[in-house]
Amino acid sequence: MIKVVGLGPGHKEYIIPMATKAIEEATVIIGYHYYFQFIEHLISPDALTIGKELSEEEKRADIAIEYALRGERVVVIGSGDASIYAMASIVYQKVAEQELDIPLETVPGISAFITAGSKLGAILGHDFCCISLSDLMTPWTVIEKRIHAAAMGDFVTGLYNPKSKKRYWQLQTLKSIYLQYRAADTPVAICKQLGRSEEAIKLTTLGELNVEDVDMFSVVLIGNSQTQRYRNHLFTPRGYLNRKPHTGAEIQKASFEEILSQLPAHNLQPSTLWAAIRCIHTSGDFEYIKYLEASKDAFDIWHEYLKNGGVIVTDVTMVQSGITKAYSGKYKNQVICLLNDEETTALAKEENLTRSQAGIKRAAEQYPGALFVIGNAPTALIEIVDQTYEGTINPVGIIGAPVGFINVIESKERLKMLKNTPFALIKEKRGGSNFAAALVNAAFTINEFEAVENYERV
Repeated sequence: MIKVVGLGPGHKEYIIPMATKAIEEATVIIGYHYYFQFIEHLISPDALTIGKELSEEEKRADIAIEYALRGERVVVIGSGDASIYAMASIVYQKVAEQELDIPLETVPGISAFITAGSKLGAILGHDFCCISLSDLMTPWTVIEKRIHAAAMGDFVTGLYNPKSKKRYWQLQTLKSIYLQYRAADTPVAICKQLGRSEEAIKLTTLGELNVEDVDMFSVVLIGNSQTQRYRNHLFTPRGYLNRKPHTGAEIQKASFEEILSQLPAHNLQPSTLWAAIRCIHTSGDFEYIKYLEASKDAFDIWHEYLKNGGVIVTDVTMVQSGITKAYSGKYKNQVICLLNDEETTALAKEENLTRSQAGIKRAAEQYPGALFVIGNAPTALIEIVDQTYEGTINPVGIIGAPVGFINVIESKERLKMLKNTPFALIKEKRGGSNFAAALVNAAFTINEFEAVENYERV
């Protein structure tokens, strides 16, 4: 039987009861000779103790196997946790390679980075990783890749084997890499001889980190972008005070903020940008920032118009349904769609028009100054643009987002010819009722965009 036992950082109070019991029952104890001072009070007078040098891990494993095959109760000791950068790995590997029938057990200990985390307060409060800077058995190219990954991933990072007499440059290289990803004021802790009488902890920052303050008995902890210092403590918030949004309004606001943070380059004025964000939110496609075109101040003009109870005319009921009722209800806006009226059907037959075109034609007679919103039928857009161009009506604006293949491009090119009527359109063959409604909702809610922008600035 071989038990690989972690002794914790050094002080006897850090040795867990399971480890104490395993050491007391052992007939053979093997380890780095320096560690025996921490367990003298636990070793049986009849037990054989075998101390080896720091670099003789493989020999320790071989000796443990030799005595276990003789039927001894073998304990292999190590500082911290036996399974973290310690003896458990080599013992298990040796037994597995020789296909030996030896019972194995790892008895946990309190690792150095866990001890450091507790001494510091709560630096390990969110995702973290540990990296050994020793390149004695791991190529530096591999270690360097892991350093980049940890820094890029914004992990709180514990550094084992950060420096020795012969390995004096690695920590400085790590510092340079981390400064490519993290601010110079990122909190850093140098923790030496934890749990021992020589214990010393120094708080500094990534930019001010002096590698000469670190030695082979140190573990170094580097905070992430959220880690904070309060007096002599470091803590990394987990998010309890900043939980994810869960109501509809919170989720929508968070979505807009996410879109805003990922927008490609643009030169849209703020109100048009807000409309583009609403289109991106509707489609999940950032390309829509390129496909929205609007005349200057169109959405600002419509915002004031709608706040004052202005009438909205749509070509199809899908647009009518997509306009948020909370907005239209708040300002008492009529949202008119005459598509399914009997008079519309009769007019369509009489003048050989599509029903959408007939409905818009009738609505134009009744509401000549309305905001016309076309989300489906190119014929309806052509009808309303032609009447506007001829001066028959004078709408407050036209939103053109018909989708399809026949007359779609032509209808939108007509719309762009209007010089005195505010307009917005979805370019090319893209569009649809959902986008038409999204543009109206954008006009209603320009003030919400200010809240999103302010949130980002904070």
